Amino acid sequence: LILNTKNLLHIEDGAFRNLPRLKYLSICNTGIREFPDLTQIFSSEAHFILELCDNLRMTTIPQNAFQGMNNESLTLKLYKNGFEDIHSHAFNGTKLNQLILKDNRNLRRIHNDALRGATGPDVLDISSTALESLPSYGLEAIQVLNATSSYSLKRLPTLDKFSSLLEAVLTYPSHCCAFRNLRTEKQNSLLSIFDNFSKQCESTMRKPTREIFYRDDSYNTSLWAAEKNMYPLATDEESFPYSYSAIFDDSEMTGFDFEYDFCQPKILTCTPEPDAFNPCEDILGYSFLRVLIWFINILAIAGNFTVLLVLITSHYKLTVPRFLMCNLSFADFCMGLYLLLIASVDAQTSGQYYNHAIDWQTGSGCSTAGFFTVFASELSVYTLTVITIERWHTITYAMQLDRKLRLRHAVPIMLGGWVFSILIAVLPLLGVSSYMKVSICLPMDIETGLSQAYILLILVLNVVAFIVICACYIKIYIAVQNPELVAANKDTKVAKRMAILIFTDFTCMAPISFFAISAAFKVPLITVTNSKILLVLFYPVNSCANPFLYAIFTKAFQRDFFLFMSKLGCCKSRAELYRMNYFSAYTSNCKNGSSAPGPGKASQALLLLSALEKPYKTRRPTKKSHLECQ
Repeated sequence: LILNTKNLLHIEDGAFRNLPRLKYLSICNTGIREFPDLTQIFSSEAHFILELCDNLRMTTIPQNAFQGMNNESLTLKLYKNGFEDIHSHAFNGTKLNQLILKDNRNLRRIHNDALRGATGPDVLDISSTALESLPSYGLEAIQVLNATSSYSLKRLPTLDKFSSLLEAVLTYPSHCCAFRNLRTEKQNSLLSIFDNFSKQCESTMRKPTREIFYRDDSYNTSLWAAEKNMYPLATDEESFPYSYSAIFDDSEMTGFDFEYDFCQPKILTCTPEPDAFNPCEDILGYSFLRVLIWFINILAIAGNFTVLLVLITSHYKLTVPRFLMCNLSFADFCMGLYLLLIASVDAQTSGQYYNHAIDWQTGSGCSTAGFFTVFASELSVYTLTVITIERWHTITYAMQLDRKLRLRHAVPIMLGGWVFSILIAVLPLLGVSSYMKVSICLPMDIETGLSQAYILLILVLNVVAFIVICACYIKIYIAVQNPELVAANKDTKVAKRMAILIFTDFTCMAPISFFAISAAFKVPLITVTNSKILLVLFYPVNSCANPFLYAIFTKAFQRDFFLFMSKLGCCKSRAELYRMNYFSAYTSNCKNGSSAPGPGKASQALLLLSALEKPYKTRRPTKKSHLECQ
């Protein structure tokens, strides 16, 4: 034992020479800077143990560091040192039973060929290290892998490298999904191959009269170990897939009285198990969602981008409805970007998400996606509410021009909405809830009271916004329904338009809010897997429908669209038709002196209907232009 000698800075080569009866060597808590020469020990003991610990100045393990130390079973306990790198062929010439590298917190790299030339190890412990990857060679013999608190180890080698693995204790639950899939595949393979032998498995067999093999808790002989490695994945309920009578001839069985239960082989276990928030599945889970999300995100991006482009490039005056529509389109465009990001990552990681889950959920990609969706959702709801209130205000005070909502009023209102939406989206990045909880990057973390209050605040505000929208449209409908104001066919048309708007809002908000509120109170009524259906089919409904309901389906937008296309050399005849119609209507109004509706009830009704049918208005003729027309 060499312990607690901080002043020991160097051990000369050959200091440990020809020690055939040495069983145990410990060098701990010293000031040694270079790895000592252990290659001339030549121990002949069957189970040699080397312990190197708390040597904080020792930074590397060189090539052939243990060659010649022992030719039998070797246990290396190399923990709590200053190791940063393990070189190629570091363990060459050894028969490793256990390789313990835990608590080497600076260990970031094990060379891919570090285990080349070595037999084993059976047990590998890399817990509490900074390793980012495991070597690609030499993992086939590992039966027990311990990698707890190895937060930098976000990816594992291909599963075929762990052909003998029986137990894995890992850091991230998603990594256990890989072994669960491996276990299922191998079980199915074994069942298909040995199905004809399974019925022959018996609970009792003849016991051998002389000891051929034995099994206890501490050691397994080669025969038992071979059987375990051959069938490590059968469950407790499954039978061992053969009996010796099906493999050996009767002459080979003579003299043996087997009485051993081979129907319960060792199973592959992995911890920690995946939880309800991160089940063993791809980001979107269902295959049909993987197709639908592309259709929905392309529709949302194309529709809202078109509306934004036409509104921004239009030569008409920027009115309050146009300004609000620009904000709504931008919010819904961001929602489309979120869906595109989720769909792209799902396509890239399909079938192997367990190996990308940590990088994705803890990286900037998921944080960006989460910010986009919360910001877009809140700004969209806020803008929809403002648009609805603006419509109600326009209709209610149609004849009071001094109370008309103008752009100088709308800008600070929307500025407040932007500040609120950005603040709500930033809070999970600052520790209030988290975007890292689930693969779809929504703030579902409700572990703390503050996070729970945050989720409830968002949901309550969305419900209140929906109630305000419904109330405003009901008031609008009551005003328009007055038989003194509007004809029955226009009354029906307005009712249908309002019903569509309210239905799309309800479809988007109701399912999400209902299940989210129950989950916020820690009484979830739906799994994360099923919630992804809501994410794709209901959550983006408004983002897809809004550009069509509030812009594209209106005549004013269609005119602006064709005028814009004519600038690009397309649809010139259609654009010219819109110009002629607009000029004819304008000239007619000038001649009749009716450029604006009169104060009567019928004129007010037409204005009410116009406010509903055209989300943004064109520039009215000025007084000067009216005189010029005359």
